Formats: sequence, C-alpha cells, structure tokens
Amino acid sequence: RRLAEEVRLIVFNPRGTGLSDRPRNVTLEARMDDINAVLDAIGGERATLFGVAESANVCALFAATYPERCERLALWAPYARALRTDTYPFGGTEEGWLASVRDVRERWGDRELLAEWAQFLDPAVAEDDELFEAFVWMQRLAVSPSAAADFLRMQMDTDVTGVLGSIRIPTLVLYRGRDRDEARYVAERIPGAETVEFGGDSAGPYSDDVADALLAFVRAERIRAVPDSVLATVLFTDLVGSTERAAALGDRAWREVLANHHRLVRQELGRYRGVEIDTAGDGFFCRFDGPARAIACARRIVEGAVELDLQVRAGIHTGECELVGDKVAGIAVVTGARVSSKASPGEVLVSSTVKDLVAGSGFSFVERGEHELKGVPGTWRLYAVTDG
Repeated sequence: RRLAEEVRLIVFNPRGTGLSDRPRNVTLEARMDDINAVLDAIGGERATLFGVAESANVCALFAATYPERCERLALWAPYARALRTDTYPFGGTEEGWLASVRDVRERWGDRELLAEWAQFLDPAVAEDDELFEAFVWMQRLAVSPSAAADFLRMQMDTDVTGVLGSIRIPTLVLYRGRDRDEARYVAERIPGAETVEFGGDSAGPYSDDVADALLAFVRAERIRAVPDSVLATVLFTDLVGSTERAAALGDRAWREVLANHHRLVRQELGRYRGVEIDTAGDGFFCRFDGPARAIACARRIVEGAVELDLQVRAGIHTGECELVGDKVAGIAVVTGARVSSKASPGEVLVSSTVKDLVAGSGFSFVERGEHELKGVPGTWRLYAVTDG
C-alpha cells in the first residue's frame, strides 16, 4: 500500500498462480513473456522490476535479456541457485529438495505443513491465529499442489549465476540478516549493484523500512546509458558431410537440397522467434531471447533435416553478447560456435548455462563431459538434449 501511494504499482499473478491459467512446463522465459505482456498491456515502455526470492531470478534474467524495458532492478533475498556446490555453500542438498517437492505434492494445503512454512517464513504469522488463518487460505488459493511442486522443482533445477554479470542496469539487492550470504553472493556478481540489509525475522519485504529503501532507489537521479550488450542465446547449425554430398549430387541437385534445408531452418526460426544473424553455405548462426525456444527450434531443424535425408548438428549457448548494429558478437558467440563444433551428427549440444536456465521446459540432458573450446578460456561442461 505504501508503494502504491507514491508510485504506479503493477502487481500480477505469474502463469500457474492466482487467477492465471495452469499450463504445463512453465519456464523462466515463459514467465519473462508474462512480464513483457503486462508491460504491453499497461502501455509501459520501461519499469522498475521488483522480484522477491525465487521471482528475483526471473527479474534478473529479464533485466539482462531486455535492458531496454527495465529502468531499474530491485531484488529481495535473491539466491543464484538452490543446490549447494563446492563454490556455492549456501544451498540445500538434492535429497532435501526432492523430499520437499514430494512433501508439497502430497500435503500442500495441509495445516500442519503450512504451519512449518509459516514458522520458517515469518514466526509472527505462525504465532498469530488470525494471520495464520489468512496465510493458510492464501496458500490454498494461490496454487494447486501439483503446480506448487512443479514450481519448487523448477527452483531446484535453476541456476542464474551465469546471468548475473550480464545485468547492466541500476540494481538494488535488499535482504535481512538470515539471507545475507546468498544475497551478497548475487550482489557481488552484478556490476555496480547496491545492497541494503534489514533487521527482523521475516522472510518477506513487507515493512515500512523496505518500502522507504525502494522508494529512495526509484527516485534517485541516474544517467541512463544506452545498452551496448544483452543476454542472448545463440544457435549454430551445420550440415554434416555436406562437401561429400555436394560432390555426389552435383551442383544443380545440391543447390535444390540447400534451398530445402534453408527453407526448413527459416520456417522453424519463425516458429520459435529466432533471428537469423548469418549463414555461410550450409550453416546458420541465429539469436534467440530464450534458451528453451532455441532448443525446441534446434530439435525441429535436426528432425526436419532427417526427412530431407540430411544430418544436422547444432550447438547452443547463452551469454552476454555485444550489440553491433542488428547483429551480436563477442565471446558468447564464439562459445556457441565452438559448442556446435563438438556436437555429433543429429545432436543438439548445449552449454551448462543453457541447461541451468531451462528448468521446467520438459527437456532432458545427457552429460557429454568437460571440453576445452578453442579460443574460449577455461573448460566447459556440455550436455546433449535427449527429450522435450
């Protein structure tokens, strides 16, 4: 209410919650589409995004992908990933998360389970009969048991660490002491991010001091730079054995084969909102605003090529790309090309960054090991898409 008194406040139910429909396979990029749809509906060119907890990941991804639509970014108690690793000691274990997913699927709406949640989220709610009753009904009305479990599983499988460095708009990270380590980990990886810590036991941001900090952030005078880079997903495809096939068919027949192949690729790009950046003979370089769409497109191209008696391999990577006119360039583009070169005939190969951003999409992956990619620092863990 305090925010609404001072600024135009838009609150909406993401798909799968509240009054929104309950579709299957709700992905991060589908939720980004929802933000774009809301901005279009209200006639807004840009807005300050405020994401709380798991929604902070969606807002961070949106800000990196669509900086032209984001004035500022505010994140409450954000975390980069749910699972603990050697380099990220703050998350939970896979066993613990899977147990929570099962518990939610079987017991969502159960007062005993929600009492445990209330105690964790805000002890004051758990100890106040009236507040707890409202909390119980809010949870029951917000989402179904299966949808709640699916959301929890998507949180478990998501990792936005590789996205944070691509955020180029003013960012404020807010948190209470209980979430200090995770929140600072995120803030340290966003260029120029500011932080504010608050006292109290609640997991939520619902207090006047948080509202004051948000309003000060929104009202601050800032010079807005024109974005010269964006987070993008690049797809490279290549025809396998094209030289030998061309020699066997002859020039005229090969030109017809190539024309059919190009028609297939461009048809699927149109279907999945891909943008053709370049083509060199029998290979395509394309850009997408979401990795799940890129995977779906690549799979359709690979499958369609088989019907043309062709074999295609494809590689996909998501990273920060430099804007050069209507094209993109930079190390992320080089990485995508190198990933493609490692793919086997008929295979769609993706970087770990892509895999970490498509939770909820229904795709499955098989690890293909760690690789050195020519011209790209470090080693890269790659995955083949096996289902979706």
